[in-house]
Amino acid sequence: MVTGALRSEDCDRLVVALQTLGVRCVELEHGWEVHGVGGRFPRGGTVDLGDGGTPARFMLAAATLCDEAVTIDGSARLRERPMDDGIRILESLGARFEWLGEEGHLPVRCIRGITGGEVEVGEVASSQFLSAALLVAPWTSHGVTLRCTEAPTSAPYLRMTMRALAEVGAEAQEHAGSFSVKPEGPSVPDQVVPPDASTAAYWWLVGALVPEASMTVPNFAHSMDQPDAALLSVFEDMGAKVTRSGTDVILTGGSLSGVEVDCEDFPDGAVALGAACAFAETPSRLTGLHTLRVKECDRVHALATEIGRLGGRVVEHQDALDITPAPRQGPELEVAAWNDHRMAMAFGSLGLVRSGIWVRDPGCVAKSHPGFWDDVDVLRSQA
Repeated sequence: MVTGALRSEDCDRLVVALQTLGVRCVELEHGWEVHGVGGRFPRGGTVDLGDGGTPARFMLAAATLCDEAVTIDGSARLRERPMDDGIRILESLGARFEWLGEEGHLPVRCIRGITGGEVEVGEVASSQFLSAALLVAPWTSHGVTLRCTEAPTSAPYLRMTMRALAEVGAEAQEHAGSFSVKPEGPSVPDQVVPPDASTAAYWWLVGALVPEASMTVPNFAHSMDQPDAALLSVFEDMGAKVTRSGTDVILTGGSLSGVEVDCEDFPDGAVALGAACAFAETPSRLTGLHTLRVKECDRVHALATEIGRLGGRVVEHQDALDITPAPRQGPELEVAAWNDHRMAMAFGSLGLVRSGIWVRDPGCVAKSHPGFWDDVDVLRSQA
């Protein structure tokens, strides 16, 4: 039983993909009843993950546990995003894939399953490729050991993966840059999905920018190990106040100063932080942004463009942004969402601080937060 599961395009497409491979998933009022298949999917087929980069990376690994061929595909944008790092890791562990279009990109077909083993891993475009290999490791013949020859991208997400595996009974260990999972299939108990820091970030953004306003995320105290929870400390450094009431986490806004911060460990949250810097009192510098260029859009360029549209001045570097804030008042204008849910939520949140901001293509928030605009309307009615 998975309780508290998010209903969104990414999650719904992942459920459909699992069903295609033969998993029985029964929708419940507050989640899903998922019937396990003992580490081997009974069917193959074709799965379409839409714009979902995270589901696609995990499905690449899941496909290696199939007895039949699996084709993985997605939208035009997802076909542009690099997948060769993940394929290379999985093939080093015994799997085999064939490219059905441009090499290094979807669509791709898995034609042989994973056996496991040890592999050296250098720099990769996303830590999710490593997480995906580790998540299927308990059902391999030899387990999986990933030896990182360089500091892993977004390392906190890897550690969160290892904790999740350990919590369901897998033997997962990290030592000196190596991540190992033994070949022992765990018995997974019922799961309660915790509040998502990556989505909460946009409500923290609103709370931080409005002096004396407060945003409460219920039951978040046990989720502070999520990488995007680091935003709370950054907002504190900028002038907001963070408190706890039981298991709730409360952020109260203030007059925000600019900040210089390395965002490499919380790349999704960097979009919300960039939006906050657009309305801070002093300039900011955000570094460690290189992975943002291969997300749903090139988020480094998109942030620079849309903050500039608001009247800020942004100097764009390969992996950094220097942001001189925009005025909090100005004429009505449209900003582009770039078909990216994080961009839409960031600038939609800014619309609660500066009136007259309209977001084109608002529906792209359905990827991760379909009720976002309803929540915006609730907050606007309370202002």
